[in-house]
Amino acid sequence: MEEVVLGIDLGTSAIKIIAVNHQGEVLDTVSEPLELFQDQPGYSEQNPDDWYESTKRGIQRITSSQMLKNKIVKGLSFSGQMHGLIILDKQGKPLRRAILWNDTRNSEQCRQIKEIYGERLNYNPILEGFTLPKMLWVQQHEPDIWEQVHVFMLPKDYLRYCLTDQIHMEYSDAASTLLLNPQTNQWTKEVGARFNIHDIYPPLVHSHECVGYIKSSLAKELGFESDVAVYAGGGDNACGAIGAGVINDKEALCSVGTSGVVLNVEYNHVTAYDHNLHFFNHSIPDTYYAMGVTLAAGYSLNWLKKTFFENDSFETILKNAETSKLGANGLLFAPYLAGERTPHGDAQIRGSFIGISGQHTKADFARAVVEGITYSLYDSIKLMREAGHEINSITSIGGGAKSKFWLQLQADIFNMEVKKLKHEEGPSMGAAMLAAYGLGWYASIEACVASFIKVEEIFKPNKEKHQQYKKYHDIYQRIYHQTKHLTEDLLKISK
Repeated sequence: MEEVVLGIDLGTSAIKIIAVNHQGEVLDTVSEPLELFQDQPGYSEQNPDDWYESTKRGIQRITSSQMLKNKIVKGLSFSGQMHGLIILDKQGKPLRRAILWNDTRNSEQCRQIKEIYGERLNYNPILEGFTLPKMLWVQQHEPDIWEQVHVFMLPKDYLRYCLTDQIHMEYSDAASTLLLNPQTNQWTKEVGARFNIHDIYPPLVHSHECVGYIKSSLAKELGFESDVAVYAGGGDNACGAIGAGVINDKEALCSVGTSGVVLNVEYNHVTAYDHNLHFFNHSIPDTYYAMGVTLAAGYSLNWLKKTFFENDSFETILKNAETSKLGANGLLFAPYLAGERTPHGDAQIRGSFIGISGQHTKADFARAVVEGITYSLYDSIKLMREAGHEINSITSIGGGAKSKFWLQLQADIFNMEVKKLKHEEGPSMGAAMLAAYGLGWYASIEACVASFIKVEEIFKPNKEKHQQYKKYHDIYQRIYHQTKHLTEDLLKISK
């Protein structure tokens, strides 16, 4: 029987599972939606057991599909939304709903950490998205719950625990907590101790390590016919990079999901960055990556659809945008609908349209949103280049890679070649590749990438258009500083 692996991606809106064979061919894909709880402004939570039930349903759909007839699942691995806090009691039960990466309730806890450590801790900016300030929020606002905490973990770790009864955290996700030192690859327990956090750290493992097998009580229910090895996996951005073949230090990844990410790989070198660029362990040993984040990338496009184009598809929206001129006829959009991460690190800033006139059309607004998202991503690329990175090309995945118009726009704004993959599965493919490598199908991640990942098309920058975009981007960069205090005052009076 032909062997396959599963890649399981725990996203914010859905669980995605793919089945992949030795050649990297995707045999089947399923998706299970997830419920998001936003009980108050700034809150974003999910029920960890919803993840588990959705994953079980997804696996059952995969293993019972015709596409996997006469196939045998030998291993699986995970990618997952980063930063989210799950806390378990001594019985291994979640003590509350998970607090997600895009939850911004903990600005005060960030301020408390900064009072001791300044603006950065363990090579990363101290921001609401990270795990440590979430822990402090629970400690201070829900002390009865905090007293019961036995161990903390991140989202995909909980899924893996449910399937194996084994508790671990791998380095790429651990680096996103503010509690891992990337130089030593050890928990900085002395930092936790400053905030009365003791003995709740999970053991650390590499992403490609086998951490157990699907527990026997579940195997039959899930449709597995033999022992299925479970590999640790990685954070969604690290797995997204592997799944896009971005493993070399002169290549970068641009990913547009709910948030937007620019990621650049580094080897054997821990770098201190400024301007809210992040620095995390990759899912490949002795490898790291720098990352900039646009909090409301695809989210801005979703808002545009809901508000302006409710009855249109995203394809139609982008075709509308293409009919507007470069620069959206003098209209700029700052995509700060949920605050901004890089370069500003400001949870309170809000979005703006600048330059609206009575002549502007829906097509101009659509183009302004697409350009504004891309300008924000370009901010991160510029900062990486200024820090000494030589980036020769970028691979684009996610929503921004589904439109040739947007891919060419990225090439023109970024002023570099943009690659479109022949088959783009995102972080779930990276998870599947970690399982394939862990099983010994390939001698290295590099060999796996060479076999699995194929480029379909390369978009080359138009130098003349880049110079035009640069003028708009220069003005775009001033929007934050011009609107910061205005939006602060608006928030105060509209609460």
